[in-house]
Amino acid sequence: MLTQKQLDLLQFIHTRLQREGVPPSFDEMKEALDLRSKSGIHRLITALEERGFIRRLAHKARAIEIVKLPENLENKSFRPKVIDGDRPDGPRPRGSVSVESSAGNLVPLLGKVAAGGPIHAISEAKAEITVPPNLLAGKGPHYALEVDGDSMIEAGINPGDVVVIREGTTAQNGDIVVAAFQDHDEYVVTLKKFYLRDGRVALKAANPRYEDRILPRDQVEVQGRLVGLIRSY
Repeated sequence: MLTQKQLDLLQFIHTRLQREGVPPSFDEMKEALDLRSKSGIHRLITALEERGFIRRLAHKARAIEIVKLPENLENKSFRPKVIDGDRPDGPRPRGSVSVESSAGNLVPLLGKVAAGGPIHAISEAKAEITVPPNLLAGKGPHYALEVDGDSMIEAGINPGDVVVIREGTTAQNGDIVVAAFQDHDEYVVTLKKFYLRDGRVALKAANPRYEDRILPRDQVEVQGRLVGLIRSY
């Protein structure tokens, strides 16, 4: 499972290598992904390398080799963020938020997230849904997930609800987050309350039937924070 930013960067590098034979510079990556500093690119590159998608060649500047691609990135071209009011002539990039309209904003629906026992990692966008603008917290990419399970029911999150997540890698104690971790041979994603103490993360359910999951901090990847919820009756 890759975060949206990791996917976008991997696709950008792949497209540039195919087109020009050389990878983009860190400045070009930063601009394409709309990041404020190159340190964010360094973290994304490191994450992609650790997961075996790219390889950095020693003693060569800008030397990055694509090792493998997720299936959903094969044969697709990268679309950078649209700026200065330009209208895209194709689908919006995954993970981007549309220009606000009277009806709301479109965000990608990435599938289901476990609020109970772990499920397989989320793969790719299944559809786009309209989200009221007041549910989008600040700037940056947002995405939506359908809740599977009842472990967060006492926090008002029921099975079948759609949660709106602001993409990010940090959280404060008590935040409800999308967290990813390795569970034996599976890479899984879950929706839980986040607490960090003494270098260990507690992923806490809001249902006494479920036990807390305690993991070392470096084994938990925060992939976003809950900012809204949509319920159908």
